[in-house]
Amino acid sequence: MTPILSKSEAAELIVSARIRKGLTWEAIAEEIGAPVVWTTAALLGQHPMTQEQADRVCRLLDLDSSVAESLQRQPMRGSDPEVLSDPTIYRFVEALKVYGPALKELIHEKFGDGIMSAINFRVDVSRREDPDGDRVVVTFDGKFLDYRW
Repeated sequence: MTPILSKSEAAELIVSARIRKGLTWEAIAEEIGAPVVWTTAALLGQHPMTQEQADRVCRLLDLDSSVAESLQRQPMRGSDPEVLSDPTIYRFVEALKVYGPALKELIHEKFGDGIMSAINFRVDVSRREDPDGDRVVVTFDGKFLDYRW
């Protein structure tokens, strides 16, 4: 019996097929009817897909059933610590190091004692034109979860 393809191996095949076919992440997300950030994260190994979603992606990218099988597996969420050194990703780490304590204070002031869910959660990335250089707009939208004793 052949082992199930790892999430990282499947992700490499998906990224290669997407580039070779000239498809955007948005086009793939539209194909499966899911949000683009969620779809991209799932295809990079961070979320399990339904069989229907996995099969549709593989048909679109001309990938075989071994990739679809991997896409349906429960992931080990998070990433290799080395990934955090990537300049784009590190800017998010840096922003949270600087603004994280202020965001925590503001969440507590507005909502009380609790946290923002990263499970009941949406995230969006957009571009906003600006005369001083285009802006990256990232929106985190998480359900507030109050601490209950």
